[in-house]
Amino acid sequence: MITPQEIKKKAERKYEPFLQSIIESKPFEKLVIRGDKSYTKSSLPEFENEIQLIVSQSKENKGFGYTLEFQRVKTKGLGTQDLPISIFFESEIDFLKFLGKEKEVELFKESVNKILESFPELREWIIKNPRKIIQNQTRWEDILKVCQYFQQNPKPNLYIRELPIKVHTKFLERNQSVIRELLDMLISEHINIDEKLFEKRFNLKYAEPQIRFKVLDKEIAQKFFSGIDDLAISVSQFETLNLPIKKVLVVENKTTLYTTLTLPKMNDTIAIFGGGYGVLNLKNVEWFNDLELYYWGDIDVQGFEILSQFRRYFPQTQSVLMDKQTFDNFFECDQGIPTKISIELNLTNLEQELYNILNKNNWRLEQEKITFEYVNNYFDNE
Repeated sequence: MITPQEIKKKAERKYEPFLQSIIESKPFEKLVIRGDKSYTKSSLPEFENEIQLIVSQSKENKGFGYTLEFQRVKTKGLGTQDLPISIFFESEIDFLKFLGKEKEVELFKESVNKILESFPELREWIIKNPRKIIQNQTRWEDILKVCQYFQQNPKPNLYIRELPIKVHTKFLERNQSVIRELLDMLISEHINIDEKLFEKRFNLKYAEPQIRFKVLDKEIAQKFFSGIDDLAISVSQFETLNLPIKKVLVVENKTTLYTTLTLPKMNDTIAIFGGGYGVLNLKNVEWFNDLELYYWGDIDVQGFEILSQFRRYFPQTQSVLMDKQTFDNFFECDQGIPTKISIELNLTNLEQELYNILNKNNWRLEQEKITFEYVNNYFDNE
C-alpha cells in the first residue's frame, strides 16, 4: 500500500505544473495521487498498521493535506475491508500546506507579477521556468534593474562594474546565467549571438588576454620600447603593432621565453609566449601573414597538436627544435599525457612520424631540457 512518504513524492512532482497553472491563470483542479493496487499483506495487523499510517497524515486527521476515499471490498486473504480507492487534494491550501510551500508560492506570485509588469514578453519563459523564478526569489528586483538598463542601453561599451545600475558591484557577475537567458530574449537584435563570453555577447568591455613577448633585436627594443625587451599587451593592441621585424618565434613554455640563458639575441625577431593552446589568441594577427613564423614547443603529442593548430591559422609556420635528432639527444624517458584528439593533423611527414612514435610510447621531451648551447648552435645555423 502507498505510504505518506510516497504520496508526498508524487505530490512534489505535481508542484511545477501547479506553478505553471498559476501563471496561466487556471483555477485549481483536484489533484489526484495514484496509489498502488497492492492493498493486502500477509497478516491483518500489518494491513491495519498501513491503513492507520496513511489515515494519520490525511486531511481527516490533520485538518489539511490529502483526502482519502474508501470503499468496502472483499479481499482474498483478509475478508471484507475498507480500502482507499482515491487519494486527492481538493484545494490549493490543502496541497500547499501538505508540501510546506505556502510562503514560497506567495513570493512566487509576487515575483511573477513584478516580471510581467516590467516585461510581459517574458510570459512564455516564466511558464517554462517556474523553478528559476523561485531559485532567484530574493533577486528579481535587481535582475529586472539590469534587464531594464540593457534594454535602454543595448551597447554599453563599459566594464561590468562600471555599469550605472543600482545593484551590488558583483551582482551581475554572480547572476550571469539567468540574466543571459533574459537578455537573449529582450535584446536579441543587439547581441553577438556567436559569442559565449558574457561581455562579448552583450557589447561590454572586458579584460582581454595579454600577449607577452620579448624583442630579441636590441636595436628594435631601443627604438620602439626605450630599450625594454620584455612586454605584455592586450590582444587588440598586439594586433595593431607595426614593427620592422621579419621573424616571429612562438614558444610554448614561459621558462624558455623568460630565462635569459635560453633564447639568443636575433636580428629582426620577436619571441612570443604561446601558452600552449593559448596560440588561439594570435589567430587574428594579420601582420603575421607577411612574416616568417616558427613554433617551438615540447616534443610530445600536445606540442605537435598545438603546432598543427597554429599552422591552420598561418600555413607558413615552421617547427624548430621539434625533430627526431633533438629528441634522441635529450630524451630522459619522461612520460607524456595521452592525447584525446583523433582528427588529422596539419604536420609534415617527418613531424607526423615523430608524433606517431610519441603517441605510441607516451613519451615527452620538455623544451627546457634542451641545453642553451644546443639552442644557440641551432639558431646560429639558421
